[in-house]
Amino acid sequence: MSSNLSANRFVRRPVLSLLLMIAFVLSACDTTQLNNPYDPATSGLSILYSSFSERPKHLDPAIAYSANEYTFIGQIYEPPLQYHYLKRPYQLMPLTATALPKVSYLDAQDKPLPTNSEDYKIAFTEYLLEIKPGIRYQPHPALAKNAAGEFLYHHLTSAQLAGVGVLGDFDKTGSRELTADDYVYQIKRLASPEVQSPIAELMKHYIVGFEDFYRQAASLSLEQIKAAPMTGVTLLDRYRYKITIKGKYPQFIFWLAMPFFAPMPWEADVFYHQPGLKEHNITLDWYPIGTGPYTLQENNPNLRMVMVKNPNFHFEAYPSEGEPDDAGQGLLSDAGKPLPFIDKVVFTLEKETIPYWNKFLQGYYDASGIASDSFDQAIQFSGADEVGLTASMQEKGIRLQKAVTTSVFYVGFNMLDATVGRGEKARKLRQAIAIALDYEEFISIFMNGRGIPAQGVLPPGIFGFIEGKPGINPYVYDWRNGHPERKAISEARQLMKAAGYPGGVDPKTGQALILYFDTTSVSIDDRPRMNWFRKQFAKLGIKLVIRGTDYNRFQQKMRAGNAQIFMWGWNADYPDPENFFFLLYGPNAKVAFGGENAGNYQNPRFDRLFRQMRGMTNSDRRLEIIQQLQQIVRHDAPWVFGLYPEDFLLFHSWYKNLTPNLMANNRLKYARIDNQERMQKRRQWNRPVLWPLAFGFLLLLILIMPAVIAYRRRSRFTVQRLQKQDGAESVRIRK
Repeated sequence: MSSNLSANRFVRRPVLSLLLMIAFVLSACDTTQLNNPYDPATSGLSILYSSFSERPKHLDPAIAYSANEYTFIGQIYEPPLQYHYLKRPYQLMPLTATALPKVSYLDAQDKPLPTNSEDYKIAFTEYLLEIKPGIRYQPHPALAKNAAGEFLYHHLTSAQLAGVGVLGDFDKTGSRELTADDYVYQIKRLASPEVQSPIAELMKHYIVGFEDFYRQAASLSLEQIKAAPMTGVTLLDRYRYKITIKGKYPQFIFWLAMPFFAPMPWEADVFYHQPGLKEHNITLDWYPIGTGPYTLQENNPNLRMVMVKNPNFHFEAYPSEGEPDDAGQGLLSDAGKPLPFIDKVVFTLEKETIPYWNKFLQGYYDASGIASDSFDQAIQFSGADEVGLTASMQEKGIRLQKAVTTSVFYVGFNMLDATVGRGEKARKLRQAIAIALDYEEFISIFMNGRGIPAQGVLPPGIFGFIEGKPGINPYVYDWRNGHPERKAISEARQLMKAAGYPGGVDPKTGQALILYFDTTSVSIDDRPRMNWFRKQFAKLGIKLVIRGTDYNRFQQKMRAGNAQIFMWGWNADYPDPENFFFLLYGPNAKVAFGGENAGNYQNPRFDRLFRQMRGMTNSDRRLEIIQQLQQIVRHDAPWVFGLYPEDFLLFHSWYKNLTPNLMANNRLKYARIDNQERMQKRRQWNRPVLWPLAFGFLLLLILIMPAVIAYRRRSRFTVQRLQKQDGAESVRIRK
């Protein structure tokens, strides 16, 4: 009987214990961490948080040529030159080199020429580079040696491979000094058919002996490639090498600031070529090796990619000079301090924009672009059409950075196609389409006004770009009231008639002309844009068929010439008009030569003027030739000149030293995070609202209280009944 009474007495204890436990947990922990997507233990570290939406396909600097790939390899590999982070116009400066290359000219008999020699006399140009001593590679298994100086992992056995799944499974790492021979070896890799570098065809035209080496390299082993000479690339000593190019090509110096010309230790090639590693994705395309400020610690493209500070990084200081207003903007506060400032960079896979945006507002991402569905939340326009941040963004201390990119997005035509590419009628058809594609409307609808309708090949910021009436495309625009105005659709319809398609009708079928548009825009979010393109073509009576595919398949179709109309873009590799016009240079045609002329456009006059222009330094004469090139492609219309994008970047106040630099690929080393400010604002912005939780518990108690009361009543009745039974039993026993 006593046990029954005890149970009754503690009926309320489970509920009371639960409430006490919850109260203790909430009072004992930092409740701002309840929605933190990162490990709380890392909250005090200098970590930059960013994201990626598509894994980089290549991390080998001889192959990589996309912006999402340069995001990573630009921080890992170091070519001899780089762009000054703050100075404008963009200026080259030494990175691993002791100085800018010494440039000298030779005639056809290899005799030196004065620096002011006329171009036609210059048969060869020599670039002499000297590398700083003491620069070392990141720790890597390919460089690991035993006490006897033998490489530990260059002859892997099956036993050694048994426990290997990722590069980090190798116990030992090593390092060594960077030498000039590593730069020479990388240039030879560019000429290797096995590597298939996208600039190999281009370099055949410039580097002396490159084409001969390309033909020879197919039958050589790695050791033989290292030992075989290339006529135009000479190793002078441990720290000096020389590159000889054909004729005069001033833009070659810009290539020396690109990852293509970064160093590659031959030991890495030997290591990665071993059987059994490729099956585990242990390749140079997956695990880069460089001398830069960061190393790739984790490559998990389905989750995240992590870079950490290179423990062997050589000394480099933050710049101490820049533009006149840089000091006032705080961009010189870290002048002279050693780079990099950030210990770790975490890139998380984010395929959807809304989750990324919400995490940015919570402070869990340090910077963000602005998707269309978040634009009104972030940006407001004043009466003078000036762009500014909304009050909610300003309250958080978020800052806005704007820059018209040195990029062009265009709709291209395959000039090998019988319908859109060949003959005068095809040209009129292309011109009609160029008028019909209303890019002013496209920019307004899909880009929230963040772009400028393109008038030609060159974007703002590149020598040869001209504003105003002299710079418009007269085949698509008229100059009215001080600004360009797109021609009426009636003029486009007249061109359709002249092209042999009156009203958009194909005379061969008696039906609407059918054209095919190849694109990688295949998601649900892309459908409105594709519908927009259909409507633009429909204005001419054309039926547009969208053929969506993934990027790899799209590239295959482009290489084979199986696309008819396509959409593509180009980001400047270096700030020179040659880097844009070469996209239309005949010998760079994609189908015939594997180059970057995606539409396979060829015009002998254009090619002749291009060859003349590319070897010139900026001058009035060069500007005149550039305008002739613009007029040729405006007339021929191999592209619909789409738009020059304008980047809007939002970043938190704790993200320091951020400035637009559209040329540099190695910007991360300059960034700094004020971690104390970030932690403070994260706590402030992410305090959990607990009253709904308390209200929920109260509601739960109200709901279960009738059951508890009924249970207690039943328990009391049971106890009373048992007491009566016990009393009756006691009376019976006494009797």
